Amino acid sequence: MEQRVYQGQTVRVVPVSGDGVFEIVFDRIGDSINKFDDRTVAELGEAVAFLRGQPNLRGVLATSAKEVFVVGADITEFGRKFTQPSAEIAVGVARSNDVFVAIEDLPVPSVVAVNGFALGGGLEFVLSCSLRVMSTSASVGLPEVKLGLFPGFGGTVRLSRVAGLATACEWVASGRPAGAEAARAAGVVDAVAEPTALRAAALNLLESAMSGTVDWAARQAAKRASVGNVPDRTVLDDLVAKVRRASPPHQPAAEMAVQMMLRAASMSRDEALALEARTFGDVARTQAAASLVQAFLDDQFMKKTVKALSKGTPPVRQAAVLGAGIMGGGIAIAAALRGVSVRMKDIQTQALELGMAEAKKQVARQTRQGRLDEAQAAQVLQRIQPQTDDAGFAEVDIVVEAIVENLAIKRRVLGELQSSLAPQAVIASNTSSLRIDDITEGLQRPEQLVGMHFFNPVPMMPLVEIVRGERTCDAAVASAVSLAVTMGKTPIVVKDCPGFLVNRLLTAYMRGFLGLIADGADFVEVDQAMEAFGWPMGPAYLEDVVGLDTGSHVNDVISAGYPQRMPALAQDALKLLASRGRLGQKSGVGFYRYETRPDGRPVRSHAEDTHALLTELQPEGRRSFTADEIVDRMMLPMIVEAAHALDEGVVGSAAELDRAMLLGLGFPAYAGGPLQYADWLGPQEVVARCDRLRHLGAALEPTPRMRKMAAEGQRFRTPS
Repeated sequence: MEQRVYQGQTVRVVPVSGDGVFEIVFDRIGDSINKFDDRTVAELGEAVAFLRGQPNLRGVLATSAKEVFVVGADITEFGRKFTQPSAEIAVGVARSNDVFVAIEDLPVPSVVAVNGFALGGGLEFVLSCSLRVMSTSASVGLPEVKLGLFPGFGGTVRLSRVAGLATACEWVASGRPAGAEAARAAGVVDAVAEPTALRAAALNLLESAMSGTVDWAARQAAKRASVGNVPDRTVLDDLVAKVRRASPPHQPAAEMAVQMMLRAASMSRDEALALEARTFGDVARTQAAASLVQAFLDDQFMKKTVKALSKGTPPVRQAAVLGAGIMGGGIAIAAALRGVSVRMKDIQTQALELGMAEAKKQVARQTRQGRLDEAQAAQVLQRIQPQTDDAGFAEVDIVVEAIVENLAIKRRVLGELQSSLAPQAVIASNTSSLRIDDITEGLQRPEQLVGMHFFNPVPMMPLVEIVRGERTCDAAVASAVSLAVTMGKTPIVVKDCPGFLVNRLLTAYMRGFLGLIADGADFVEVDQAMEAFGWPMGPAYLEDVVGLDTGSHVNDVISAGYPQRMPALAQDALKLLASRGRLGQKSGVGFYRYETRPDGRPVRSHAEDTHALLTELQPEGRRSFTADEIVDRMMLPMIVEAAHALDEGVVGSAAELDRAMLLGLGFPAYAGGPLQYADWLGPQEVVARCDRLRHLGAALEPTPRMRKMAAEGQRFRTPS
């Protein structure tokens, strides 16, 4: 039986042999993975202290008993820690780093056998060991930048000294993982072995180090010194500029890390570690870090929620799409790519041809990217059966309706369709503006109707709103959730209401834009301000992409559902431009003018006559607004509407609301969603800003709960 000389809940130490070789084993009890939480760091410290106390210690092997090595830090601890001042965060990081220093400073060689994933803190531990052997199936990396952070357990310091400054900067700034051969080529690991030979290879390397064949002590000493072979200043300046260009808006982690690493290159290890800890304390307090960490936690929460919603629901094997075209074809291929057989029906053969063309386009893209070979591509397309009748519909589990956005037509078509379906079959309407409860009129089984609102382009957009009507049964919701998950989408269940969630909040935002135009703002300056804020495109450009006629219709339909906050607009730029045939990209001109490139992509340019047209809506003439004024007039109505939606139970939690806006609308990641952004500003500040703009109407009137939160210092989001 294995002799355990130190046993914790996450780490144990066992003798490898009777001659002073010991093994540190990461084996988190009751979990399928290893991670560096406070308990693991503390137990690792105890394990190292135990090893130091062994009079016959000759060498240390480090392994994992899981299928992965260590996946990184425990992100659930970040929210609590990152509410501390920067200096306190730095002290905590430095204290944890003492354990990694203790590993590095052991008086004997240490060899780590890397299996599965060694990410973040996992790789930082690996780098602290003398020598490193990696499985051919393993992956290593420092992905912290994706959370608005950078490594804080000495990763920036040790990687710079092991792999060189330029490589370390690239790894840290990109956050990309590397396979075994790439890691060996970079000098991050010393050897690569097949999974079955990994342990033996690590023990052989340890034996070589203990016998003096490999000078492990010199390698460890090099990590305590400054970085050698630092590139010249021009190369370093180019590196910083490249990182700055590649960083998403308002996400400073990569540049902060690289600037810090360049300074630390001339320092000793201990000085560099102290600088890393101080700078980590600063980056942890940025808006981006707070939002990106919370977004990660929201994603984990949503996965659990989705799992609970679909528990016990049979997977969807056969589906149908009613209505072809680009949208129907996109839905069909998204399902077919995940193994679902799909019948795609339309009464027009031209629409079916368009739908199949969209499916073939998506399959061709997957083939070019190497995700499908020719045989697999053909198999995927064979799963889609285009047809003009209801043949086979009695065998499908769910029908996704994607026909014209007309209430009377939807009622008639779905009423006729339901008689062709099995009693338990679900109908999911892909409506974007009509209420599910309105569509159910005339259905024999209204409880089987659910909303399933996809976002365009379907194959690319990850979000699906699952809309529960008043009569929708739990089984119908579960089936829609199950199909969305099968398609690789993120489903969020929302209550039936005008605009549901995402488009409802988008309407509040867009009405802020229309109000700015009516008050004399330059639409180009508005676009520039909102793109600088972090949106992928400004509101005018977005409406051009959507189509001004479509955008105007959606705005009218959703606004009508909230007449107090969204009354009819006397000066409506969308209506005006659409009435002049300026429909955006599809007509060649909207707010902007468009020309088609040889590859088919539209190129935007200024349309000078747009300003002249818009003066018809500006009785007070043109007026200049600051970027801050533009942002407040666009974002505050969205925050207020988000608060209303949350209070009304349209969505189950603030986490789901913010995640929906990130996935469905491209809400700036660094701001984290409307409610996360409101918390960053502070409830008192949000209410104060709304009150300063109260003359603009009820859309900027804080909800009673918002005022209560401001008075009591509460938040929408509680740090996890």
